[in-house]
Amino acid sequence: MAVYKIDWKSAAYHELKNLERPVISRILRTVEILVHDPIPPGARKLHGADRTYRVRVGDYRIIYELAASERVVTIMRVRHRKDAYR
Repeated sequence: MAVYKIDWKSAAYHELKNLERPVISRILRTVEILVHDPIPPGARKLHGADRTYRVRVGDYRIIYELAASERVVTIMRVRHRKDAYR
């Protein structure tokens, strides 16, 4: 089983810091799953992008880019569902 490296964009990190503690812990648990399974059940590929996916965590979305050849998952955004795709 391949292990992937998690890389956080600074924008995603700042968005995460502004959330409530229970939401942060749920998001971090989901990101830990991405280390071993970069496309877990429920993950969806975003239209118009080759390597960009999203995972739902309650009302929030983790939008990430997968570089499978380099085994890197880059967290691009962590946003509420109403703002996630803007």
